[in-house]
Amino acid sequence: MGKRLENKVAIITGGASGIGEVTARLFAEQGALGVVIADIQEEKGQKVAASIGSQQCIFIKCDVTDEEQVKSLVESTVNIYGRLDIMFSNAGVLSQDKQYILDFNMKACEKLFSVNVHGTIACVKHAGRVMVESDTKGSIICTTSVAASAKAPPALIDYVMSKHAILGLVRCASKDLGEYGIRVNSVAPGPVATPMACIAYGKSVEEVEKHLESGFIFKGKENLKAKHVADAVLFLASDDSMFITGHNLGVDGGYVPFIKWLPKN
Repeated sequence: MGKRLENKVAIITGGASGIGEVTARLFAEQGALGVVIADIQEEKGQKVAASIGSQQCIFIKCDVTDEEQVKSLVESTVNIYGRLDIMFSNAGVLSQDKQYILDFNMKACEKLFSVNVHGTIACVKHAGRVMVESDTKGSIICTTSVAASAKAPPALIDYVMSKHAILGLVRCASKDLGEYGIRVNSVAPGPVATPMACIAYGKSVEEVEKHLESGFIFKGKENLKAKHVADAVLFLASDDSMFITGHNLGVDGGYVPFIKWLPKN
């Protein structure tokens, strides 16, 4: 099987670690002409880009809560590589504390929404604009979560709302951009032991996976990992999914007791 992203250029926000990092490496392996890692974690992002190779991957520091930075990220990518084919809007954060409605922290919610929702809107908006202007039949993928389904926990209301909002954005934007041949989809991971999740739990990768494994209906050879999500993103980014748009692709192994995925506080 040939390289599935040959001559394509991709931006990955939140690409310095976790699902974003694994996806960046996979995109490069699959022949992408250019992979742009965008993140606020400058040192980590530069190391990942260097390990992939400067001929194929670069790092651009970007805070997705600032629309002007997102616009500049997209414009810089086009200036460097001449095009943009794939936007993987993956940057996101978890709730810092448990959020129940009677004690709901509005400021914490606003901070979370600025990353998860407003940041994703900016990515879809500006990627969509350059794809329309250049007549590129591109693919935009956003990261939702099993939290955007009935598997949502009661204690992370702001996070759950943000993922529902992203799903709504995907469904609406897929209709807006469909007439231009641009696909907009999302990937919905179950709980993965990423660095961010491990910090939230206050546990190691092995401890987090052990904590979560009983919740997966599907009993595979290993626990759900970032590479499984990256494979799904690759499918949505490639021409293999040419007639798929407005779809939320679950990668959760049938995860059920989502209540266990809670931060330590």
